[in-house]
Amino acid sequence: MFTRYIGRLQPPKTDVVKRGVQKCTSILDTTSRATVGKLAKVQGWVRALRKMKANVFADISDGSTCEMLQVVIPKMLKPDDLRYGSSVSVEGELALTSDGKTELHATKVHVIGTCNVAEDEYPFAPRKKYDSDYIRQYLHLRPRTRNFSSLLRLRDLASTVIADHLRNRGFTSVHTPMLTSNDCEGAGEVFLVRPQSTEILKSMRREGQPEDEVYFDTTAFLTVSGQLHLEAVARALTKVYTFGPTFRAENSKSRLHLSEFYMLEAEIAFLAHIEELIHEVELLVKEVTKGLIERGASDLHTIGAQEPQWLTKSFTCLTYEDAFNVLNDHANQLQRPIKYGEAFSKEHELFLVKYNDGVPVFVINWPKDIKPFYMKECTDDTSKVAALDLLMPDVGELVGGSIREDNYKKLKLKLPPTGNLSWYLDLRKYGNVPTGGFGMGFDRFLQCALGINNIKDTVPFPRWPHNCNL
Repeated sequence: MFTRYIGRLQPPKTDVVKRGVQKCTSILDTTSRATVGKLAKVQGWVRALRKMKANVFADISDGSTCEMLQVVIPKMLKPDDLRYGSSVSVEGELALTSDGKTELHATKVHVIGTCNVAEDEYPFAPRKKYDSDYIRQYLHLRPRTRNFSSLLRLRDLASTVIADHLRNRGFTSVHTPMLTSNDCEGAGEVFLVRPQSTEILKSMRREGQPEDEVYFDTTAFLTVSGQLHLEAVARALTKVYTFGPTFRAENSKSRLHLSEFYMLEAEIAFLAHIEELIHEVELLVKEVTKGLIERGASDLHTIGAQEPQWLTKSFTCLTYEDAFNVLNDHANQLQRPIKYGEAFSKEHELFLVKYNDGVPVFVINWPKDIKPFYMKECTDDTSKVAALDLLMPDVGELVGGSIREDNYKKLKLKLPPTGNLSWYLDLRKYGNVPTGGFGMGFDRFLQCALGINNIKDTVPFPRWPHNCNL
């Protein structure tokens, strides 16, 4: 059936090769010793310029690596508009420097886009360091800074390592919707979605219909979690995960919160014990961190990241009761004393990790009144649910998870009164199995693994209250 398209799939006929147009080489590829003595063409941005007697030395970056390529340009070949920040195309021969690094001896230099730091008010001057708060004012230019370029490559690498790890563990990736009719967590921290166009609303609206329900015939929100949808798919594919943006309408500007953030969520069918979930979470956190260290060494060095001390240690597991007793026994060291039956504050979370010598802590078996409706009651104490929070140094809670309530009658009594969740109840009627799952904030994980203080510096374009620039 595809025979009619074969002609379209053939490489286009062109005389590019005949004309001698040279293919560009990434700077990452030039770092190989095998390239020495070969002609190359590179394109990138000038990160530094040094003028000597006979030559100009330019450090070029193209984003393929944190390393820069030194280009030696004879003064007679230097364009007048070659400056720091300008984009260039350079051709020449690759050679080795005296310290064994690759450099390019230019025979042709072309400035593609100029950059006059003084006249154009470019916010980043050469050889000057800026703090994160200043750099964050220029989100559209921040990727050009060396540290943030490394962060973006590490973020990409972490995404790849996560996918590889979960695939090796037998998980299938599922694209859950960003538009949903339910508030999975039930906290009301959702963003409402509706058309902006009054014409669309007017043309679709039925008599007496609330305006927020016109488009979908129900109120729609940006998702806070893909968990409920994963539970549906897990009952067919057994081990599934989703990795994408989630949204919380929290009025928080802290170093740990965003209005839009990436969440890794996994769901496993035929899983009935919290210990199995603990094993899966600890393995994920450690293996992905190890993958970053093994495959991102140069970028980790650039941003000054250190190997986490907890990486080779077994995580500790405490029940809510145990954790409460630790906090209560040390109330004099806390600004806010703990009350039994309450959720832990960030101060409480960080204290528990510090008390455990910086080793991450799983807190399990939480009071059911402070956890969402879908969590399963503990068999030995129905006032508790089989839930876990993983607490990490510097950030507190990183992962939350639970065994899901699989009893149809119990779940029916616990369903929230708002939201159409009859389909979720149906999952317990047909070929039902126990399931468990967890969610990990990806951006907060990067804070843990890379030692980044502010979560806004792990995201290309962060959004938080009063800030949705670009």
